[in-house]
Amino acid sequence: MSTDGFRAGSRGAPAPGALLLCRADPDAVAPVADLLRERMLLTGAGGEWSVLVPEGKPWLRGGEPVDRVATGWATALAVGSSWPVLALWWDADRAGYTLASGFRRPVAYVWLADGTPAGEGEAMRAFVVRLGLDPVLDTQSLDRLTATDPAADGPDRLRELLAVLARAGVSLPAGLGPGEHADRLREIARLQNDVRQVEGVGILAGWREAVRAEIDAVDTGRLAPWLPRPGDPRARALALAQLAAGLPVTVWGLRRRSGGWVAAGALLLAYGTLGVAYELVRPRD
Repeated sequence: MSTDGFRAGSRGAPAPGALLLCRADPDAVAPVADLLRERMLLTGAGGEWSVLVPEGKPWLRGGEPVDRVATGWATALAVGSSWPVLALWWDADRAGYTLASGFRRPVAYVWLADGTPAGEGEAMRAFVVRLGLDPVLDTQSLDRLTATDPAADGPDRLRELLAVLARAGVSLPAGLGPGEHADRLREIARLQNDVRQVEGVGILAGWREAVRAEIDAVDTGRLAPWLPRPGDPRARALALAQLAAGLPVTVWGLRRRSGGWVAAGALLLAYGTLGVAYELVRPRD
């Protein structure tokens, strides 16, 4: 499949940048993204996909490389949610992705700046399974990304990955793609008709919105497979497990001064509290 629709910008060493693709509509993503405490632009990226574009460059001010920042964001967004998050990132030396989904260990793959594969083939196979891609056609396409291609650099590999995901409904706005400078990504995102700004209002205010949104979502069925019914011992066990895991993750993130992992711990605490709140505000059968 041609990747022309995803080609962006010039050749040469790209400045660090990242995109977060969420397999959910913007209305579902917005309240959870607030908990990241980062200003971002949110817009549609296909039928059931959204994309978050960072407005700042925390990898420049926090001492963490862009891949670690993006992975922390993806993990934080995916913890406790019913949709996976795909972080695409690149810098002058490497490019890669991290796929996060719930409590599962994230799946990641890396290419060097010249496009040389530096990951494990198993990651690609797990990628196919977790996103429900075609086990034959898409696996064959992704396997080609694990082989050497002298004509493809790191961002090219990510564009080829997006070409495969196009069959799963991903459609990034023109000009919004791997290899672009973070400032350019922000400019393109602002031009989209459906763009909205995620203010990064902080843990407490964002938690209130996320809890309200998720409780409403349970009633409409979006989280029904995730949260057991009120009164079910599994519901209480899940909530308590999230609360128990959230505190050490948050402390660990604070010690490492990692905003992404602090947000992940906060989300665990928020969703654990959500489970308890749901038990209290919804009558048992």
